[in-house]
Amino acid sequence: MPLALYSASKSAATMLTVQYAKSQPGIKFNALEPGTTATDMTAAFGVGRSVVESARTVVRLATLGPDGPTGTFTDELGELDW
Repeated sequence: MPLALYSASKSAATMLTVQYAKSQPGIKFNALEPGTTATDMTAAFGVGRSVVESARTVVRLATLGPDGPTGTFTDELGELDW
């Protein structure tokens, strides 16, 4: 499945996350990689985990405390290099 455009837009969104985190230190900005999620886009290929499984990282980042990270790119295992 060719993903060049998706990958480019995801990289741009991650870069914006870092820039927003730097410019707005009072707000937490974090990008995430939810993994391949079973959606209309992936159903034809029979891949992806449930929305509930993918949402765990979203919920974790959305409920960070005041000392939580900002400006990160994260998946379910932790911070990723990009």
